[in-house]
Amino acid sequence: MRMKSTALGMITLCLAATWPVAAPAATIGFAQVGHESEWRINFTKSMVDEAQKRGTTLRIVDADGSRAVQVEAIRRFIAEEVDAIVLAPVVIDGWDEVLEEARLAGIPVFIVDRAVDADPKLYVTRIAANFNLEGKLAGAWLAQASLGRCAILELQGTPGSAAAVERKRGFESIIEQFPGMRIVGTGTGHFTRAQGQATMTDLLVAARDPDAICAVFAHNDDMMLGAIEAMKAAGLDPGRKPLTISIDSVSAAFAALRAGELNVTIELKSDIGGHILEVVEGYLAGRRDYPKWILVPSDLHEGAPRP
Repeated sequence: MRMKSTALGMITLCLAATWPVAAPAATIGFAQVGHESEWRINFTKSMVDEAQKRGTTLRIVDADGSRAVQVEAIRRFIAEEVDAIVLAPVVIDGWDEVLEEARLAGIPVFIVDRAVDADPKLYVTRIAANFNLEGKLAGAWLAQASLGRCAILELQGTPGSAAAVERKRGFESIIEQFPGMRIVGTGTGHFTRAQGQATMTDLLVAARDPDAICAVFAHNDDMMLGAIEAMKAAGLDPGRKPLTISIDSVSAAFAALRAGELNVTIELKSDIGGHILEVVEGYLAGRRDYPKWILVPSDLHEGAPRP
Protein backbone atom coordinates (compact mmCIF):
# COMPACT_ATOMS: atom_id res chain seq x y z
CA MET A 1 0.00 0.00 0.00
CA ARG A 2 1.56 3.25 -1.09
CA MET A 3 0.96 6.10 1.31
CA LYS A 4 1.01 9.80 0.42
CA SER A 5 2.87 11.98 2.93
CA THR A 6 1.60 15.26 4.35
CA ALA A 7 3.50 17.98 6.24
CA LEU A 8 3.68 15.66 9.22
CA GLY A 9 3.42 12.44 7.26
CA MET A 10 -0.04 12.01 8.84
CA ILE A 11 -2.31 9.45 7.36
CA THR A 12 -5.71 8.80 8.88
CA LEU A 13 -7.16 5.43 8.10
CA CYS A 14 -10.79 5.20 9.18
CA LEU A 15 -11.40 1.53 8.87
CA ALA A 16 -14.98 0.50 9.48
CA ALA A 17 -15.83 -3.03 10.57
CA THR A 18 -18.28 -5.05 8.51
CA TRP A 19 -19.58 -6.94 11.54
CA PRO A 20 -20.77 -6.00 15.03
CA VAL A 21 -18.17 -5.52 17.75
CA ALA A 22 -18.58 -5.99 21.48
CA ALA A 23 -17.36 -2.49 22.35
CA PRO A 24 -16.98 0.84 20.54
CA ALA A 25 -14.03 0.74 18.14
CA ALA A 26 -10.86 2.31 19.45
CA THR A 27 -8.93 5.13 17.84
CA ILE A 28 -5.20 4.41 17.98
CA GLY A 29 -2.33 6.69 17.01
CA PHE A 30 0.66 4.84 15.52
CA ALA A 31 4.02 6.63 15.26
CA GLN A 32 5.99 4.46 12.83
CA VAL A 33 9.75 4.73 12.23
CA GLY A 34 9.36 5.12 8.48
CA HIS A 35 9.50 3.01 5.32
CA GLU A 36 13.23 2.40 5.08
CA SER A 37 13.08 -1.35 4.43
CA GLU A 38 10.87 -4.12 3.12
CA TRP A 39 10.41 -5.30 6.71
CA ARG A 40 9.16 -1.89 7.86
CA ILE A 41 6.69 -1.63 4.98
CA ASN A 42 5.37 -5.13 5.74
CA PHE A 43 4.99 -4.22 9.42
CA THR A 44 2.92 -1.14 8.57
CA LYS A 45 0.72 -3.24 6.27
CA SER A 46 0.21 -5.75 9.07
CA MET A 47 -1.02 -2.98 11.36
CA VAL A 48 -3.36 -1.60 8.69
CA ASP A 49 -4.78 -5.01 7.79
CA GLU A 50 -5.35 -5.98 11.42
CA ALA A 51 -6.99 -2.65 12.23
CA GLN A 52 -9.39 -3.19 9.34
CA LYS A 53 -10.33 -6.64 10.63
CA ARG A 54 -11.03 -5.24 14.08
CA GLY A 55 -12.90 -2.12 13.02
CA THR A 56 -10.22 0.06 14.59
CA THR A 57 -9.46 3.61 13.50
CA LEU A 58 -5.69 3.72 12.98
CA ARG A 59 -3.95 7.06 12.56
CA ILE A 60 -0.44 6.55 11.22
CA VAL A 61 2.50 8.93 11.11
CA ASP A 62 5.42 7.82 8.94
CA ALA A 63 8.32 9.63 10.63
CA ASP A 64 10.84 8.90 7.85
CA GLY A 65 13.50 8.17 10.48
CA SER A 66 12.99 11.35 12.51
CA ARG A 67 12.54 11.25 16.28
CA ALA A 68 11.39 14.88 16.18
CA VAL A 69 8.54 13.98 13.83
CA GLN A 70 7.51 11.15 16.15
CA VAL A 71 7.50 13.46 19.18
CA GLU A 72 5.34 15.96 17.30
CA ALA A 73 3.03 13.15 16.20
CA ILE A 74 2.55 11.93 19.77
CA ARG A 75 1.64 15.45 20.84
CA ARG A 76 -0.87 15.60 17.97
CA PHE A 77 -2.36 12.28 19.10
CA ILE A 78 -2.66 13.64 22.65
CA ALA A 79 -4.44 16.75 21.39
CA GLU A 80 -6.81 14.58 19.37
CA GLU A 81 -7.56 12.50 22.49
CA VAL A 82 -6.93 9.12 20.87
CA ASP A 83 -7.65 6.04 23.00
CA ALA A 84 -4.07 4.73 22.85
CA ILE A 85 -0.69 5.44 21.27
CA VAL A 86 1.58 2.86 19.66
CA LEU A 87 5.21 3.99 19.26
CA ALA A 88 7.88 2.25 17.20
CA PRO A 89 10.74 4.54 18.30
CA VAL A 90 13.43 5.64 15.86
CA VAL A 91 16.07 5.70 18.62
CA ILE A 92 16.28 4.61 22.26
CA ASP A 93 16.61 7.92 24.08
CA GLY A 94 14.75 11.21 24.33
CA TRP A 95 11.21 10.03 25.14
CA ASP A 96 10.57 10.79 28.82
CA GLU A 97 9.06 14.25 28.35
CA VAL A 98 6.52 13.40 25.67
CA LEU A 99 5.59 10.08 27.28
CA GLU A 100 4.96 11.93 30.53
CA GLU A 101 2.64 14.24 28.59
CA ALA A 102 0.71 11.19 27.37
CA ARG A 103 0.52 9.80 30.91
CA LEU A 104 -0.84 13.06 32.29
CA ALA A 105 -3.45 13.05 29.53
CA GLY A 106 -4.52 9.54 30.56
CA ILE A 107 -3.54 7.97 27.22
CA PRO A 108 -1.75 4.59 27.44
CA VAL A 109 1.39 4.14 25.32
CA PHE A 110 2.62 0.85 23.88
CA ILE A 111 6.22 0.50 22.66
CA VAL A 112 6.63 -1.82 19.68
CA ASP A 113 9.52 -3.25 17.67
CA ARG A 114 12.36 -1.10 19.03
CA ALA A 115 12.96 -0.02 22.65
CA VAL A 116 13.18 3.16 24.71
CA ASP A 117 15.21 3.94 27.83
CA ALA A 118 12.37 5.94 29.38
CA ASP A 119 10.91 5.22 32.81
CA PRO A 120 8.91 1.97 32.39
CA LYS A 121 6.04 3.60 34.30
CA LEU A 122 5.47 5.81 31.24
CA TYR A 123 4.34 2.98 28.97
CA VAL A 124 2.22 -0.15 29.36
CA THR A 125 4.48 -2.71 27.71
CA ARG A 126 6.93 -3.32 24.89
CA ILE A 127 5.98 -5.84 22.18
CA ALA A 128 9.14 -6.83 20.35
CA ALA A 129 11.72 -9.46 19.48
CA ASN A 130 14.99 -9.95 21.36
CA PHE A 131 17.50 -8.05 19.22
CA ASN A 132 20.38 -9.12 21.43
CA LEU A 133 19.49 -12.78 20.87
CA GLU A 134 19.36 -12.17 17.11
CA GLY A 135 22.94 -10.89 17.24
CA LYS A 136 23.99 -13.88 19.32
CA LEU A 137 22.39 -16.29 16.84
CA ALA A 138 24.31 -14.63 14.01
CA GLY A 139 27.58 -14.80 15.94
CA ALA A 140 27.07 -18.42 16.97
CA TRP A 141 26.31 -19.52 13.42
CA LEU A 142 29.39 -17.74 12.10
CA ALA A 143 31.66 -19.11 14.85
CA GLN A 144 30.65 -22.63 13.87
CA ALA A 145 30.83 -22.04 10.12
CA SER A 146 34.28 -20.42 10.31
CA LEU A 147 35.65 -22.73 13.02
CA GLY A 148 36.29 -19.65 15.14
CA ARG A 149 38.64 -17.89 12.72
CA CYS A 150 37.13 -15.02 10.75
CA ALA A 151 37.82 -11.42 9.68
CA ILE A 152 34.41 -9.73 9.59
CA LEU A 153 32.91 -6.63 7.99
CA GLU A 154 29.83 -5.24 9.75
CA LEU A 155 26.98 -3.10 8.44
CA GLN A 156 25.24 -1.38 11.34
CA GLY A 157 21.70 -0.02 11.40
CA THR A 158 20.58 3.46 12.39
CA PRO A 159 22.89 4.77 15.17
CA GLY A 160 21.16 4.83 18.55
CA SER A 161 18.33 2.50 17.51
CA ALA A 162 17.65 -0.48 19.75
CA ALA A 163 18.03 -2.90 16.84
CA ALA A 164 21.49 -1.60 15.93
CA VAL A 165 22.73 -1.36 19.52
CA GLU A 166 21.52 -4.78 20.66
CA ARG A 167 22.30 -6.75 17.51
CA LYS A 168 25.88 -5.49 17.63
CA ARG A 169 26.14 -6.16 21.36
CA GLY A 170 24.81 -9.70 21.02
CA PHE A 171 27.03 -10.51 18.04
CA GLU A 172 30.15 -9.22 19.76
CA SER A 173 29.38 -11.13 22.96
CA ILE A 174 29.77 -14.34 20.96
CA ILE A 175 32.72 -13.59 18.71
CA GLU A 176 34.80 -12.13 21.56
CA GLN A 177 34.99 -15.67 22.93
CA PHE A 178 37.05 -16.70 19.88
CA PRO A 179 40.51 -15.08 19.59
CA GLY A 180 40.55 -15.75 15.86
CA MET A 181 37.36 -13.79 15.19
CA ARG A 182 37.31 -10.02 14.90
CA ILE A 183 35.46 -7.18 13.21
CA VAL A 184 37.98 -5.51 10.90
CA GLY A 185 35.69 -2.89 9.41
CA THR A 186 32.32 -1.41 10.29
CA GLY A 187 30.03 1.21 8.79
CA THR A 188 26.47 2.48 9.04
CA GLY A 189 23.94 1.51 6.40
CA HIS A 190 20.87 3.03 8.13
CA PHE A 191 18.88 -0.15 7.40
CA THR A 192 18.53 0.74 3.68
CA ARG A 193 19.61 -1.19 0.62
CA ALA A 194 21.18 1.80 -1.14
CA GLN A 195 23.22 2.84 1.88
CA GLY A 196 24.20 -0.76 2.54
CA GLN A 197 25.63 -0.99 -0.97
CA ALA A 198 27.46 2.33 -0.68
CA THR A 199 28.90 1.55 2.75
CA MET A 200 30.03 -1.93 1.71
CA THR A 201 31.76 -0.43 -1.32
CA ASP A 202 33.64 1.94 0.99
CA LEU A 203 34.56 -0.86 3.41
CA LEU A 204 35.94 -3.00 0.60
CA VAL A 205 38.00 -0.09 -0.72
CA ALA A 206 39.36 0.51 2.79
CA ALA A 207 40.21 -3.16 3.34
CA ARG A 208 43.86 -3.94 2.72
CA ASP A 209 42.97 -7.32 1.29
CA PRO A 210 39.27 -7.81 0.42
CA ASP A 211 39.94 -11.46 -0.39
CA ALA A 212 40.91 -12.00 3.26
CA ILE A 213 37.41 -11.04 4.45
CA CYS A 214 35.78 -14.15 5.81
CA ALA A 215 32.24 -12.86 6.45
CA VAL A 216 29.87 -9.90 6.31
CA PHE A 217 27.32 -9.37 9.09
CA ALA A 218 24.52 -6.89 8.36
CA HIS A 219 22.00 -5.70 10.94
CA ASN A 220 19.18 -6.20 8.42
CA ASP A 221 18.49 -7.87 5.10
CA ASP A 222 18.05 -4.70 3.05
CA MET A 223 21.59 -3.56 3.86
CA MET A 224 22.89 -7.04 3.06
CA LEU A 225 21.10 -7.15 -0.28
CA GLY A 226 22.82 -3.90 -1.21
CA ALA A 227 26.12 -5.20 0.15
CA ILE A 228 25.84 -8.34 -1.99
CA GLU A 229 25.73 -6.16 -5.10
CA ALA A 230 28.81 -4.26 -3.90
CA MET A 231 30.66 -7.52 -3.22
CA LYS A 232 29.85 -8.89 -6.66
CA ALA A 233 30.99 -5.63 -8.26
CA ALA A 234 34.29 -6.01 -6.40
CA GLY A 235 34.79 -9.50 -7.81
CA LEU A 236 33.89 -11.38 -4.61
CA ASP A 237 31.61 -14.39 -4.38
CA PRO A 238 29.10 -13.64 -1.58
CA GLY A 239 27.71 -16.73 0.07
CA ARG A 240 30.89 -18.68 -0.51
CA LYS A 241 33.56 -16.12 0.34
CA PRO A 242 32.70 -14.01 2.17
CA LEU A 243 29.97 -15.71 4.17
CA THR A 244 26.89 -13.53 4.59
CA ILE A 245 24.59 -13.24 7.62
CA SER A 246 21.74 -10.76 8.14
CA ILE A 247 18.48 -10.26 10.00
CA ASP A 248 14.77 -9.77 9.12
CA SER A 249 13.89 -12.61 6.69
CA VAL A 250 12.17 -10.46 4.06
CA SER A 251 11.10 -12.10 0.80
CA ALA A 252 14.13 -10.88 -1.13
CA ALA A 253 16.39 -12.44 1.50
CA PHE A 254 14.85 -15.86 0.87
CA ALA A 255 15.51 -15.38 -2.83
CA ALA A 256 19.15 -14.62 -1.95
CA LEU A 257 19.24 -17.77 0.21
CA ARG A 258 18.02 -19.85 -2.73
CA ALA A 259 20.59 -18.21 -5.00
CA GLY A 260 23.36 -19.09 -2.53
CA GLU A 261 24.37 -15.44 -2.09
CA LEU A 262 23.04 -15.21 1.48
CA ASN A 263 23.95 -17.92 3.98
CA VAL A 264 21.68 -17.01 6.88
CA THR A 265 18.79 -14.69 7.63
CA ILE A 266 17.42 -14.49 11.17
CA GLU A 267 13.71 -13.85 11.18
CA LEU A 268 12.25 -10.73 12.74
CA LYS A 269 8.52 -11.25 12.32
CA SER A 270 6.79 -8.36 10.57
CA ASP A 271 3.20 -9.62 10.73
CA ILE A 272 2.77 -8.55 14.34
CA GLY A 273 -0.16 -6.18 13.94
CA GLY A 274 -2.49 -8.75 15.49
CA HIS A 275 -0.25 -9.23 18.54
CA ILE A 276 -0.01 -5.49 19.09
CA LEU A 277 -3.66 -4.59 18.66
CA GLU A 278 -4.78 -7.54 20.78
CA VAL A 279 -2.70 -6.18 23.67
CA VAL A 280 -3.85 -2.59 23.13
CA GLU A 281 -7.50 -3.57 22.99
CA GLY A 282 -7.12 -5.90 25.96
CA TYR A 283 -5.73 -3.04 28.01
CA LEU A 284 -8.51 -0.69 26.92
CA ALA A 285 -11.00 -3.37 27.97
CA GLY A 286 -9.53 -3.44 31.48
CA ARG A 287 -6.70 -5.96 31.50
CA ARG A 288 -3.76 -4.76 33.60
CA ASP A 289 -1.47 -7.80 34.04
CA TYR A 290 0.72 -7.41 30.98
CA PRO A 291 4.48 -7.88 31.51
CA LYS A 292 6.79 -5.00 30.57
CA TRP A 293 8.14 -6.99 27.61
CA ILE A 294 5.98 -9.25 25.46
CA LEU A 295 8.49 -11.28 23.46
CA VAL A 296 8.08 -11.95 19.74
CA PRO A 297 10.13 -15.09 18.93
CA SER A 298 12.87 -15.20 16.27
CA ASP A 299 13.85 -18.01 13.90
CA LEU A 300 17.02 -18.76 11.93
CA HIS A 301 16.85 -19.66 8.24
CA GLU A 302 19.89 -21.15 6.56
CA GLY A 303 20.48 -21.55 2.84
CA ALA A 304 21.67 -24.80 1.30
CA PRO A 305 25.47 -25.08 0.93
CA ARG A 306 26.65 -24.17 -2.55
CA PRO A 307 28.45 -26.87 -4.55
